[in-house]
Amino acid sequence: MITALRRFAAAYPRTTDAVVALVLFVLATTGTAFSGVTGGKLWSGVLLAAVGAAATLWHRTRPWVVAVVATLCAILGNALGHLVTPLLLAPSLTALYWLALKFPRRTVYPFTIVVAVVQTVLAVANNSGEFPFYFDVLNTAPWIPLATETGLAVALRRAYLDSIHARAEHAERTREQEARQRVAEERVRIARDLHDVVAHHLAVANAQAGTAAHLVRKDPEQAQRLLDDLAGTTASALRELKATVGLLRQADDPDGPLEPAPGLDQLPELFATVEAAGLRVTVLTDGEPSPLSPGVDLTAYRIVQEALTNITKHAPAARATVRLGYFPDHLAITVTDDGEGGPAPTPPGFGLIGMRERARSVGGSLRTGPRPEGGFEVSTSLPLHPRTAPTEESPAP
Repeated sequence: MITALRRFAAAYPRTTDAVVALVLFVLATTGTAFSGVTGGKLWSGVLLAAVGAAATLWHRTRPWVVAVVATLCAILGNALGHLVTPLLLAPSLTALYWLALKFPRRTVYPFTIVVAVVQTVLAVANNSGEFPFYFDVLNTAPWIPLATETGLAVALRRAYLDSIHARAEHAERTREQEARQRVAEERVRIARDLHDVVAHHLAVANAQAGTAAHLVRKDPEQAQRLLDDLAGTTASALRELKATVGLLRQADDPDGPLEPAPGLDQLPELFATVEAAGLRVTVLTDGEPSPLSPGVDLTAYRIVQEALTNITKHAPAARATVRLGYFPDHLAITVTDDGEGGPAPTPPGFGLIGMRERARSVGGSLRTGPRPEGGFEVSTSLPLHPRTAPTEESPAP
């Protein structure tokens, strides 16, 4: 029932205001009749009740005006000798309640105190002795502050409920934003893996196919060996592609990839694939190899893979050098070639961007650029214990 009335009031505010004004008029008129006056005094009380009740129709737009008019009508009724009761004060009390809903205590309470004092003094002064002294005081003094306090309490509760709803909406938006951010980060990571896998194997396969086509007449045996290596390269590409795309499967999918993520222990296979395409790789190791976390191990492997892929695709080089430096707190990797230039400007370095993002994802840094003596260099420093990516990238060793 209450819910239905609230819906009706929200849907038809003007009709609701008219009904409330009519009820207030009936209450004030009843209070006038109970005061025992007759003749002109009775009609003056009815007129004041009508004016005070009609003023409440504008309480949504002019609450202060409504409160002043309704209060003045009640004060005039009191001055004319009407017995002041909560019924006679109904329009004034309702106006004070609405006023307290919209304005703070420090604004409404001084007005409330003045009204209560004036009404109480007039009621006591007009007491003809028919009723005891305390009867006039109890009919005025408690009811006026009570109306204001009720309005303030309802306003406080509404503000509290609004704040709860706002916090709930903010928390819901935050959860949605975090979920979208995690999805975007996962998409970037998978796209980076796909780029590394596809770019590397296609570059090697293209080099192998081109060399085999060049040697097919001069050295058929060497061409056949290159074609055999090409088959192995494409098979390896399919396996890694399946493993990477398999990350998109559901957790309970029985066909999900079972192979572990690649790491530095698979560098010999990577070097063999690159050398089959005609690039000789020299490996240098400084320090004692130490265990790496899975994230750092995968990042190191992908950076070396992408650097060698760029050399195979873009650099006019016949030899590459991979230096691994194991230090107490970080792993240093440097990949150089003996060519005369680095990666071509088009496409715009997505491989270099991917390597830098990978390094920063584990708290490391990466530096790329041509060498003074010729060729291109990729150097990175990866912490042995991954941490949050720094705000400023520190230089690689």
